[in-house]
Formats: sequence, C-alpha cells, structure tokens
Amino acid sequence: MITVHGGKPMLGLPNPSPFVMKTYIHLKMAGLEYTWAEASFTKAPKGKIPYINDDGQIIGDSHFIRRHIEKKYGFDFDKGHSAEALAIATMAERMAEERLYWVMVYERWAIDENFKKGPAKFFDAAPAPIRPAVKALIRRKVKKAMWAQGISRHTYKDILELAQIDLNALSTILGKNQWIAGDNLCGADAAVLAVLMGILYCEIDTDFQKISRKYANLNAYAKRGIDLYFHDSSLW
Repeated sequence: MITVHGGKPMLGLPNPSPFVMKTYIHLKMAGLEYTWAEASFTKAPKGKIPYINDDGQIIGDSHFIRRHIEKKYGFDFDKGHSAEALAIATMAERMAEERLYWVMVYERWAIDENFKKGPAKFFDAAPAPIRPAVKALIRRKVKKAMWAQGISRHTYKDILELAQIDLNALSTILGKNQWIAGDNLCGADAAVLAVLMGILYCEIDTDFQKISRKYANLNAYAKRGIDLYFHDSSLW
C-alpha cells in the first residue's frame, strides 16, 4: 500500500495543498490504492509535501511521484495524445503551478482575514504555549518565499490582474474540451485540476475565487474532476 504523506482534508478540500491533491489524482488515474498520513517536513526528502512511501521507497515532489508511478507500475498518463497537445498541456500545468498557485498562496497567507480563516488552523495541533510563535515563524517563512518568488512584490490589484490574464489563457486552452489536452485525460490534468479545485472549492471566500467562478468552462472542468476523483469523501 502506498502512503501519501501530506496531511488531512482541510478548508473544505481533500487537502489544502494542490500538490497533494495532484498526487491523489495521479494515483487514482493509475488505479493504485493508497492511504494518507501526516507529513514530517524533517523526513520529507525535499523538505516539502507531498512525499510517498511505497514499500519502503520514499519519493518526494509530486512531479517525481508521477514519474515513479510511470516507471514502477508502467502506467502511461499521456497515452493517445499528440506531442503538440501534450506540449500545450504542459504549459497549462506550469501556468497553474507557477502563477495561479502563488496567487492562491498570497490570498491565504498574506491577507490577515483569510489567514485567520485558513492557514492559522494548520497549527491547531501545536502545543498552546508555543502555537503563536510557531504560527508567526511559519507565516514569515511563507511571506519570504512569496517575496523571493516575486508575487508579493506587486500590489494586490496587480496580482489579481495577472491572475485574470492566466485564467483567460487557461480558459482558451481548455475551450470546449472535456480535459486539458482533448477528450481524454492526460497527466497534466492532475495538476491543473488540483489548482483549480484549491481555488474554487476552498471554504475561504476570496476575490480570486470570485474572479475564477466567472469562467464557466473552468468551473465545469473542475466539477468533472471532483465528480470523477473525489465524489466520495472516503476516497480522500
């Protein structure tokens, strides 16, 4: 049995991290059974989640977990798609993970009201005497990462403008397709679906969420992903 280390369902989502949800979807696509467990960042191979334990083999990072599934279990996530369609799907995946994801992180961690409703809950299990200090420390680290990545160097208005540009592009790529590369799923769908689910289905009501809900095809796409992979909460 494969164990996914990445924490429990929170914020109305199978997992608050799109990268954990991406790994869940890849495992479901490949028809592999798994269970989840809390993560230890000190034990994570790359200091991030998710990581998996597959019969004692520890694999970190959602991208390399996918590669592990392909190599060990012989599953082809991209079967039946042209090189051109997969190239476009890969660009959509990068856009979702490298920009839209960071807009989501900014809204959750940089805006005080949203932080209190969301990420602050991540620390409920910490001992009460040290909880405020741990919460403040991790929040500072996330803010530092956002500054290094560049998203927090913009005004909030500019951040939402950049997000809308990418949503427009993603909506155009999807068009009337069922999935990002056409009528059949490909590996990139796991990433794009996970990010969109994290935006659209999070219980924190945000400006980014309101903007994203205006895109009918992206909302329908995310709903197809939920119905296919997360229709039963016991599957989380």
